[in-house]
Amino acid sequence: MKIKVDENMAELAVLGGAFFGGGGGGDLKLGMEHAKLAVKLGDVVIVDVDSVPRDKFIVTASMVGAPAAKEKYLTPGHMIKSTELMINVGKVEIGGIISSENGGYSTINGWIQAAVLGIPIVDAPADGRAHPTGVMGSMGLHKLPDYISIQTAVGGNREKGRYVEVFVKGSLERTAKIIREAAVQAGGLVAVTRNPVSPEYVKKNAAVGAISKAIEVGRIIQKYMTEPREMTYQLAEYLEGRVIDFGKVEEVKLETKGGFDIGLVFISANSGRKYEIRFWNEYMIIKENTKKLGMFPDLIVTIDLKSGLPITSAEIKRGDEVGILVVPKEKLILGAGVKDPDVLKTVEHVVGE
Repeated sequence: MKIKVDENMAELAVLGGAFFGGGGGGDLKLGMEHAKLAVKLGDVVIVDVDSVPRDKFIVTASMVGAPAAKEKYLTPGHMIKSTELMINVGKVEIGGIISSENGGYSTINGWIQAAVLGIPIVDAPADGRAHPTGVMGSMGLHKLPDYISIQTAVGGNREKGRYVEVFVKGSLERTAKIIREAAVQAGGLVAVTRNPVSPEYVKKNAAVGAISKAIEVGRIIQKYMTEPREMTYQLAEYLEGRVIDFGKVEEVKLETKGGFDIGLVFISANSGRKYEIRFWNEYMIIKENTKKLGMFPDLIVTIDLKSGLPITSAEIKRGDEVGILVVPKEKLILGAGVKDPDVLKTVEHVVGE
């Protein structure tokens, strides 16, 4: 497979990616802007993992930090620099780039670098849905005791004294924590290139085909955008998920802590039911009273009934009218990083379950 992305396909990928963001995954508007910028800067070519030469490495591109952080500052130049550090300082021969996850921005992680540096995008993101931690997007590498992670991070506003460039090698857990702290020092967000691995490893442990899936979901969103309620049902049917309800956001509690957005969304439905969604960047748990209706890595999505677009935890606000749906984890294309029970225990700890 080899597909050259045009502006329409870029739009579909971002729309579908926003759905798989599940409350996180970055800013859709910026994702749309940068996807179309990438197409203008050069050729964005999507290939299957079998197309990558076996003597080259695949690296993961991502943004790390808190989307709601007020001093975040990230540019396309930062993204390109992060990958150049991997090539020039890390001496890594890159044969392909994958995104860390699907999301309104995350799906197109690496596209600008790919266009400028002439590297293909591989249709195998580390995870087929968005997730909060670097370990979750590392394809199970944390379970390989001898694996040495290489990670680069760039971001921050020079004029405000926030600019950072980081190159780090070490255990996956330790390097991920250093990168998270770099995001804090940069004002909330950094562009990251990380974890060179073989194409064989990606094929076994990544979310193979998840970009193609996002593009197909994007087609549904594009078709029904002016009919958000119908869109919600169409998406649930296509993905074998469940429409929970429609209602109004009554309250949002959000705290940016340790480079993450953590909080609660309270929704009163037209049916009279009340729902609580807990988030850790992404939506983690949805409850009706004490009954759990979905829990990460299940995909919990809110659709803005005015715009017809998926809405994130960083954007959702009191008074918004939304549709809520859940897609069970069994129906998603997931990477190895979010299948590990030990990793999922951190969700329970952070959100208090």
